[in-house]
Formats: sequence, C-alpha cells, structure tokens
Amino acid sequence: MSVPGKKYLDRIENLGFANFLHYMAHKKTGLPHGGEFELRSRLVDQPLVCRGGSSDIDVFKHIFVLREYAGIADLPTSGLIIDCGANAGFSTAYFLSQLPGVHVIAVEPDPGNFRMLERNTAAFGDRCTRIRAGVWSEPGGLRIVDAPGGDGREWARGVEVVAPGEPADIQAVSIDMLLEQSAYERIAFLKVDIEGAEQAVFSQGAEAWLDRVDRIAIELHGDACAAAYHKAVDAAGFESVDVGGLTFSRLTD
Repeated sequence: MSVPGKKYLDRIENLGFANFLHYMAHKKTGLPHGGEFELRSRLVDQPLVCRGGSSDIDVFKHIFVLREYAGIADLPTSGLIIDCGANAGFSTAYFLSQLPGVHVIAVEPDPGNFRMLERNTAAFGDRCTRIRAGVWSEPGGLRIVDAPGGDGREWARGVEVVAPGEPADIQAVSIDMLLEQSAYERIAFLKVDIEGAEQAVFSQGAEAWLDRVDRIAIELHGDACAAAYHKAVDAAGFESVDVGGLTFSRLTD
C-alpha cells in the first residue's frame, strides 16, 4: 500500500468514514463563510462547533485528524490537566473524552475563542473549569495581540504586558496560581500553546511549580522561547523529545 493511501486510512480511522467526508468537504470549500458548522470524530464525545472561514478547522485537523496529542493515551485517567491556550475548546474536549476521570482547567484570553470554548465544553459540566485570562509568569494586566509570525487568524492570538497606567484587555494568571486555586496537588498534564508567552512563563519563577508537573506538551515559538523552556525543564529533571510541531517533556526525578 502506498504511503499516501495509508495516511488517508489513518485519518479515516481517527474520524470515522462519514465524519472524514464531512470534514474534507468543509476543508476544501472553506464554507460557510461567517457561519457555523459541526465536525465530529470518534475520539470525542460530542460534535464540535466550528466558525466558517476561521482557523477552527485547522485546529480540528491537528488534534483529531493528525492526532498531535495521541501521547496522552498512557496518562492516568484521573487527575488535573491544565490547557493553556485552549482556543475554541477542541483540545479540552479531546482530553475530557479520552481521559474520563480528569478535570481540565482551560485558559483562553481571546473573547471570541473563549465563547467557542464555553460552547464546545458545556456538555462536560463541572469536569471543566474555564478561565478567560492570559497565562504569564505573574499577575498583571495584559493586552491581546496578534502573535508575531502568526497568520492573524483566531489560533494566533497572543498576549503582552501593558505599560503602567494603560488599560488591560485581560488579566494574567500563572501556572502556580492555577494549581493553588485547584483542588489538586499536582498537574498530571500541562498543555501549552500560548503564542510566545511561554518565554515569560518559563523564564521567571517556573522552578516554584515545575516539580509538581508530571508531563508537558508545548508548542515553542522561536529560539528564545525554546531556550527559556529547555533551560527550565532540564534543570527541573525533565526529559524532552520533539514530535512534529510539539515538544513533549516528562518528569524523571
């Protein structure tokens, strides 16, 4: 069998045949512009609402078609997951579906993305805590921006610190704040896709909470972000491996 043929068989297996055809129809046409449609996968417990003409279908592709987070299969089925940069809620819904005993704290700064996150995770009830905030190294005011190097679409919303006296779009939360406010002692899995803010998160104060994290999956945006991240997790005793566009790290000590 050819490699391209196997690729499509794998994708059909991930979604289901009818769901795959439905996904491909929207992927090729980009329709409906400005409207909404639903996509389904056998890997998630409910249909997911997508915005037409947005980056939602590309996020769906990465999570459900390409299965970028397939490595969670060997995680414990209970505990705490923190989803930093939850976007429209697809990753959160995937974690909640695949690991039926976990609780997910989903953090997203962009108001439009956050509304979709609320809708796409509502069926999971109190298993999901949704927080509209930006993840940073410390509390403070943040501005929502289009991430440098991004394409300006919904999946490329970043944050930056506002100047003194400047009004903030959103407030910052740190990883240790999220953990302390939860009912959990540890983070079983930390997912980070925050469009460059990871440089601040892992440059300042990460040593205070990293030893309470078991696993991390992160998308690193540039050399400075990668350097800050690896310096922090290497010092904390993590082993890391790159898989596709993500870096996966596991605490070994």
